[in-house]
Amino acid sequence: MTDRYCVFGHPVGHSKSPAIHAAFAAQTGDDIEYTAIEAPLDDFAGAWRRFLAQGGRGANVTVPFKEDAFRLCDTLSQRARRAGAVNTLILGDEGETRGDTTDGVGLVSDLKRHGVELSGARILVLGAGGAVRGVLEPLLVEGPEGLLVANRTAAKAEALAADFRDLGAIVGGGFDAVEGPYDLVINGTSASLAGDLPPLPDDLFAPGATAHDMMYGAEPTIFLRWADERGVRTVDGLGMLVEQAAESFFQWRGRRPDTAPVLERLRQAL
Repeated sequence: MTDRYCVFGHPVGHSKSPAIHAAFAAQTGDDIEYTAIEAPLDDFAGAWRRFLAQGGRGANVTVPFKEDAFRLCDTLSQRARRAGAVNTLILGDEGETRGDTTDGVGLVSDLKRHGVELSGARILVLGAGGAVRGVLEPLLVEGPEGLLVANRTAAKAEALAADFRDLGAIVGGGFDAVEGPYDLVINGTSASLAGDLPPLPDDLFAPGATAHDMMYGAEPTIFLRWADERGVRTVDGLGMLVEQAAESFFQWRGRRPDTAPVLERLRQAL
């Protein structure tokens, strides 16, 4: 019997998740059906219940439903509790709904694939929204020397950092608190999609540093172009997307797919 999975979003037609998971299943020989479902904005829980009634076994969750998914879960992973959001729903053996977030694991996996050393690194993360909250725990678990969350509104970054202070050396502040050099700079703002760049100093990067943008597209973002002009290795968010999907697939199926050929195919299709 074919196991059913989906991605919930609104809108969701642009999602690459069905193609990614179809490729994973082809690799592993798993008999699954994975579709995209546009859930109603006012009834995400109902959409999940209807999906389960139709044989659903699990789902990915994208904007704007990650907090709705968090609220409906019977049990949550530690990293989901930290993030305050869920991007992976799992139907348990007893019919319970389990929630996890795989975004941060996906980011760390992709950085490691590029040879980025996180232990002992000085890390700067730009932005203080939900996307950043979802990746802080996995980054801090790697043991960086220090991590600064910088945001246009300093108080928001400071409050976010305070929630994770028990995990390591993390502080928050405004963009004026940015003092390089950093070994890794992660752009977690959506500003690059609008062609905007936070006010960043020219001495931001340490020798051998990496610039990562959670966004991706056919062309590099303005942040990655700015970093490239300064001789820095640049990484966009497409690998993070594939790696977080692989972690979801592992949660559902107990098998870890090879992400490299899937990422290469997506890159060629951009």
